[in-house]
Amino acid sequence: MKLSIVMPVYNEEDTLDEIFRRVQATPYDKEIIAVDDASVDSSRKVLERLAGQYDNLRVFYHEKNQGKGAALRTGFAQVTGDVVIIQDADLEYDPVDYPALLDPIQRELADVVYGSRLIGAQPHRVLYFWHYMGNRCVTFLSNMFTNLNLSDMEVGYKAFKADVVKDIKISSNRFGVEPELTAKVARKGCRVYEVPISYHGRDYAHGKKITWRDGIAAIYHIVRYRFFA
Repeated sequence: MKLSIVMPVYNEEDTLDEIFRRVQATPYDKEIIAVDDASVDSSRKVLERLAGQYDNLRVFYHEKNQGKGAALRTGFAQVTGDVVIIQDADLEYDPVDYPALLDPIQRELADVVYGSRLIGAQPHRVLYFWHYMGNRCVTFLSNMFTNLNLSDMEVGYKAFKADVVKDIKISSNRFGVEPELTAKVARKGCRVYEVPISYHGRDYAHGKKITWRDGIAAIYHIVRYRFFA
């Protein structure tokens, strides 16, 4: 089994070396597809250096900032592996959880696996109450429209059989990609599993990007992709 690890990057110069060290330490045959979404810090220079250091890394660059969904669209088009994992570059999600994400797929139980920050006993940083409530609300609404029973629809850690992502056309450019992927996975009738993961969330002082506006947008995308796309 070969992994394709798709990593959206935007202004992550301080975390790139460490996240690549952790990803490379995982015991899998893998390729890493990093997509720099027009970072304005030194992320591009760091990625260029890392591309010379790791022969399993391919880097793609957006000339204009478009958002996470656009970065995933670019990355998904390049995968050659059997399983695709979305790996954020900001150290909120730890590659030590890859075995948990991959286990249901390896046992032929699942086509798609979501990590969950809200189930199990893995450690997670305590952060914002209203972010938690917002996540619960949009997850509940998503579940109503998709008839899934997820605990954490907005989670960044997701693993897919490669043929699933190759059959999904991503339209959302920003964080609306999370409800979009969920709606399209549900529509395809994929077998979806959840597994507990650790979570080392950042606050805004350390680069957290999602805001209440993205929560409002998520509601729009949940309805949109249920009926219109």
